[in-house]
Amino acid sequence: MNGAESLVHTLLKSGVDTCFANPGTSEMHFVAALDRIPGMRCVLGLQENIVTGMADGYWRMAEKPAATLLHCGPGLANGLANLHNARRARSGIVNIVGDQATYHRPLDAQLTADTEGWARPVSGWVRTAMDAKRVGADAAVAVQAARTAPGQIATLILPADTAWNEGAEPAEALPVPPSPAPDPHAVKTAARILREKKNVLILLGGVALRAEGQALAWSAAQATGQRVLAEMSNARVQRGRGRLQLERVPYPADMAIDALKWVEHLILVNSKAPVGFFAYPGKPSLHYPETASVHVLSRYEEDGLAALQALVDELGAPQAAIPDPGPRPEPARGAPTPEGLARTLAALMPEGGIVADESVSFGRGFYKETHAAVPHDWLHITGGAIGCGMPLATGAAIGAGGQRRVINLQADGSAMYTLQALWTQARERLPVTTIILSNRKYQILIGEYQNVGANPGPTAMSMLDLGNPDLDWLRLAGGMGVEAARATTLEQCADLLSQSCAQQAPFLIELVI
Repeated sequence: MNGAESLVHTLLKSGVDTCFANPGTSEMHFVAALDRIPGMRCVLGLQENIVTGMADGYWRMAEKPAATLLHCGPGLANGLANLHNARRARSGIVNIVGDQATYHRPLDAQLTADTEGWARPVSGWVRTAMDAKRVGADAAVAVQAARTAPGQIATLILPADTAWNEGAEPAEALPVPPSPAPDPHAVKTAARILREKKNVLILLGGVALRAEGQALAWSAAQATGQRVLAEMSNARVQRGRGRLQLERVPYPADMAIDALKWVEHLILVNSKAPVGFFAYPGKPSLHYPETASVHVLSRYEEDGLAALQALVDELGAPQAAIPDPGPRPEPARGAPTPEGLARTLAALMPEGGIVADESVSFGRGFYKETHAAVPHDWLHITGGAIGCGMPLATGAAIGAGGQRRVINLQADGSAMYTLQALWTQARERLPVTTIILSNRKYQILIGEYQNVGANPGPTAMSMLDLGNPDLDWLRLAGGMGVEAARATTLEQCADLLSQSCAQQAPFLIELVI
């Protein structure tokens, strides 16, 4: 058995049965091993940032890691932007990165790179395999690291000779460390603050944003007269009827500062005290008052659901009913607006749907209009590196077993970073509806000019214009094998969305806004 075969066997023993790949010469023995060893689903991405984005979306829905297969240091570098987003989402991923053979590396051939150096900023664990006999054991540790709470990126670098050399053996799966239990002192402190203080905000992130966590946080808040909010960017929020009508910390600095100006105490549950996405002249970086006290109920790696349950128990809080959001809205009519699109989405998305949201500036108000939708999951771009939405949607569809409709709300500019994900959707026949928000400009940056105090002229504005020439999304999608249609009204969008949700195939709607 060679090293590559031991690697595949070990991944499968460790519960990793999906590999998102864009291989090259150094990875050919791994690819060949996939032919000989049944059990691994292999999904091809046409660029590495699509591969890593798919692995992120897969973890968020499957709640277990996939492997990626990347070609040498430059291939890893191509995937770094979505690995950055995955790190911020705290997604577990096992990167397998091919490399020069150990004896060839000192010769500094063209693809030789500091692969470990590029991997470390986005990885919680990095190792280079140096012997085929150790590849299986290294892989088992990589999977264990990826599955360690709350989830992290593990990068195993595989020199070509460690893949092709014989004498290797697979390793057994290693135990996954349990999430640390909540600190009893932190629980008592949070309960005391909720009982005794005023203007307390419970800020939820991570697994605390699952339906169970929302219900527990709501019971604690209702019993003490306090409030609950979600972080601005979240890996996965369970939303819709039966879930809390939870709003997020706003993205724009002025709105966030205003929304949090009343806070005297912050209780963090798998979350971070809110800070600005960027620094802006004359505005504070902290978006909550400097005088506010910050209390940590549970850190990222701790069990937030157990912490909230312990808090409710400490308070003796009864279960509070989740407020009814009112009737499900009807599809909107007329010219596209953010509120109208959100209502149309709430009216038509199927139960159990998944929203992959890279709507950027157009989608900031979507939450308010979608509380009365059927139960669904909402995935955000967590690290701010655009080009996340299409691969995220693709990986989420696979992570959900192809049984749930994914709706990708996608800004047109960032879609162009990774539109090859459409090809993978077509190849895998995935139930993904992409709604391109086609304003033919980098709209968010027009607003940021004002925020940073810059005064753009014609040259600057031309750098934000995507309309010379226009992007032809129908032809772009068709070239990737995905059926597409254009909508200029919300009625047309609603018809197309309904039709797409009735079929087991990808579809793209260009919504001209």
